[in-house]
Order: sequence, then structure tokens, then C-alpha cells
Amino acid sequence: MARTETIRARVEPALKSEAEAILKKIGLSSSEAMRLFLYQVVQQRGLPFEVKIPNAETIAAIEELETGKGIRVNSVEELFDDAD
Repeated sequence: MARTETIRARVEPALKSEAEAILKKIGLSSSEAMRLFLYQVVQQRGLPFEVKIPNAETIAAIEELETGKGIRVNSVEELFDDAD
């Protein structure tokens, strides 16, 4: 067997539990998921997903939605109808 190293990470118990439940449904352990993530970091030569700091306009939009303000629609069709 190939030599291995250990990685330890601290996460909130609820996050760990929820993630493990999802991973179990797709047949992966936490260790296997971490190994896949690290392989992708190497393949992509960075994080395997886009990471951005939101600009002021995006932050304002997020805050507007979180406070219950902003546009409310009942369907995608309604949203596109309003856009015309």
C-alpha cells in the first residue's frame, strides 16, 4: 500500500453531519471526498470552483433580499415577463 499522510480539519458538527449524509448518498466517505477535492486542486492548479469577493452592487442586492425587500415573483415566467 502507498504511504499516506493525515489531514485534520475542524468544522462545525452540523456541517460535518450534513455533508457526511450527502456524501453517503453518493457513496463517498469524507476521506474520499477530501482526496477527490485535493486531486482537483492539483488538476486545476487552484480551487476547483470560482471564488469571488462580491462587489458593492452584489452586496447591496444580497442585503436587500435578506431583509425581505426587493423584487418578489411567483415563477420564472413572471420574472421574465417583468424584465420585458
